[in-house]
Amino acid sequence: MAKRLLITAVLFISCSFFLYAQEVKINFTEYDLDNGLHVILYPDNTTPIVAVTVTYHVGSKNEKPDRTGFAHFFEHLMFEGSDNIKRGEYFQYVQNAGGELNAYTSFDETVYHEVLPSNQTELGLWLESERMFHLKIDSVGVETQRGVVKEERKERLDNRPYGSLMEQTFAHAYKLHPYKWTPIGSVQYIDRASLSEFMDFYKTFYVPNNAVLSIAGDFEAGKMKDLVSKYFAGIPRGSKSIYRPGIVEPEQQKEVADTVYDNIQLPAVVKAFHIPAQGTDDYYAIDMLTTLLSSGESSRFYKELVDKEQKALYTGSFPFSLEDPGLFLVYCIANMNVNARDLDSSIDREILRVQNELISEHEFTKLRNQVEDDFVKSKNTNLGIATSLANYYLFYKGNTNLINTELERYMKVTREDIKRVADKYLRKSNETLLYYLPKPLGQKGEGK
Repeated sequence: MAKRLLITAVLFISCSFFLYAQEVKINFTEYDLDNGLHVILYPDNTTPIVAVTVTYHVGSKNEKPDRTGFAHFFEHLMFEGSDNIKRGEYFQYVQNAGGELNAYTSFDETVYHEVLPSNQTELGLWLESERMFHLKIDSVGVETQRGVVKEERKERLDNRPYGSLMEQTFAHAYKLHPYKWTPIGSVQYIDRASLSEFMDFYKTFYVPNNAVLSIAGDFEAGKMKDLVSKYFAGIPRGSKSIYRPGIVEPEQQKEVADTVYDNIQLPAVVKAFHIPAQGTDDYYAIDMLTTLLSSGESSRFYKELVDKEQKALYTGSFPFSLEDPGLFLVYCIANMNVNARDLDSSIDREILRVQNELISEHEFTKLRNQVEDDFVKSKNTNLGIATSLANYYLFYKGNTNLINTELERYMKVTREDIKRVADKYLRKSNETLLYYLPKPLGQKGEGK
């Protein structure tokens, strides 16, 4: 009896916390400096920690076809140092202050962050202002990072089984749009680029009027505004034209199919379907479809392909949340003695099922709960909140308050919507299909 009461109490507390987390409103303020830098502040005194993030509206889609990899290269170069910070000191400053820092590059953005004890917040502001205004671009730093980027590509793509999966998928699925190359870029283009080209890229994109400074955590808003002004107001506005590709990928009219040979032992099947950009009504239904098909061991793909049929060792799907129309990816690694074609047929059967049948009310309720839980969890850290605020501002037409209301868009999705988007977008004429197969003995390099 006592054990049952304890479990009931724990469940009540957990549910109460979950409901509380849902109801908490993110009370932020936002404004622009005269130089065009957009600033978002979210004070939260729950813990003595502050997340400082700077999001630059530049990713691989802003690159030239013969200079791919520039945005990713700068993700590394921006740690090289500045006029006032020696090479390697970015990490030392933050680690000595008891914090952590990192960065990432996507198709649409490059994000830098520091998470620091709140009494070290000014350090994060200084470091990011140095990147934005005083970055040191010299031959030593450029040559160092050329080597780093090459090594990263070898480790993540060239020498890793299935490592080229995303690169191959996007290259096959896109014909015109710059999403046809991925952020990692091509080594030969980085090798050919001159020092002056890197300087020009920096002066074009890493400027205050192409950035969002988003800060969340333990601070007082008035004092933080003074600090932001101290470190960023004096940085001049960029004067160069910022390239935004207006290329519209033509609608795919027939299936694209190919075979990729890789250093693997087990075949894999990859399917990609063109989908609308993030923030559109259909995108939310597609995102929920992803959860239905592949989120966890109770998902349809896992139960049917892994558990029941035992045709796959691993399976998943996800929509790329992109500024322009992106891709919905499905991928499965075959079990021993299962060929790619058989696995492909089973995937098609599950897709056909969701196209032809409404999901049950029970499954739909579970799906909504999963989506709600994932949404809340993604906003439960200062860093998660800071990056989300910047993304809503940049990619949702300045609607930063979506951090408080976007869940309503998911909750408006109906069972009929999920069936409709599956039928509309997961059709054969919109499909890019890749079979990943083991290389024949003696074959060198990657073949198709």
